This record gives sequence, structure tokens and C-alpha cells, in this order.
Amino acid sequence: MERSSMTDSVQMPVMETTNLSLRAFRPEDAPEVQRMAGSYFVADTTMAIPHPYDLAMAEGWIGSLPDEFRYKHCPTWAIASKSDLCLLGAISLLATEPGHQAELGYWIGQEHSGRGICTEAARAVVRFGFEEMDLRRIHARHLSRNPASGRVMEKLGMTMEGIRRSHASKWGKLEDVVLYGMLREDWRSSPGQ
Repeated sequence: MERSSMTDSVQMPVMETTNLSLRAFRPEDAPEVQRMAGSYFVADTTMAIPHPYDLAMAEGWIGSLPDEFRYKHCPTWAIASKSDLCLLGAISLLATEPGHQAELGYWIGQEHSGRGICTEAARAVVRFGFEEMDLRRIHARHLSRNPASGRVMEKLGMTMEGIRRSHASKWGKLEDVVLYGMLREDWRSSPGQ
């Protein structure tokens, strides 16, 4: 059972799923964020994480998140294990049009990949987007050479909407980007909602 709580209009909501706690990032998370997001494995399969990724970058990113939520309605959660509070990754809803649509994004530390963590966290975040942010549409994208990310999107009930050929430049190489999307009515009618 998923729970969501919001104590005031500027505090990040905390959500819990069966195995995970989704919470605000804290300054003390910076070394672990730097270690995980700074790994070549994670940076190579995301569109926005640079490599190398140093501690100052992690600290700056974490420091920017409260304002991103407060002023732009773009929540980013730390994905943590409920059992031992271990930081596992990050997940966000970037509101491209508040009250209409947002982009789902996520990354997981290499040692935690392949365990269903992204799917479990994303289900809670998609629910939050449709129920709490009153979104009509949530979309996501991934580099075509990262099909594992696409499988997460499919498990959420998202529909592949197309491929943008040579759309992204990652480290000097043009990459195809696969687009997925889901409307609120699709989400309501999908199994497990």
C-alpha cells in the first residue's frame, strides 16, 4: 500500500511503497549521489548526467531541488530502501506544463539495477502526478541503447509514441531517443491502479 503525506505547500511529499521510501534529498546524501551518479554506467545511459561528476556537482544539484519543487512544481525524490534506508537512486517529475503534463525521469545506482526498484518507485510517482499534481499526461524518454529504461515505462502502462532519430548528443555522438507517454485515463484503466 502506498502512502503520501504533505505537511505544507513547500515541503516535499514523502511516499512509501512496499519496499521503498521516496523522500527529499538531504545535504548528507551528496557523497553517495556523487558515487552512484558519477559512475560511468549511470552517466552513460542518461541524457543529463555528466561524467565525471564530482562532489560539488552533487551538492549543487541537491541544493537546487527545494526551489525546483517550490517554484517550478518539479519534485525530485531520493529513492531509498525502506529496510535499511540505503540510497538507491533518484526519480523526478519535471513539470513541462504545470497542471497539464510532466516528464518522468529516474536513475538507479549500478549495484541496484535489475531489481524492479525503478518500476516500484515510478508507480508511486506516476500516481502522485495524476492524483496530487492533477496532471493530464506523463511522458518519459530513453536513449534507444538503454532498453531497460523502456521496459520500466512499458510496465507502467506507457505507450511508445515514437523515436526521434539522432535527437540527443551524448558525449559527441548522436543518439536516437525513444518516447513514451500516458494519459490520465490510460493510467486509470491500466491494471494495478
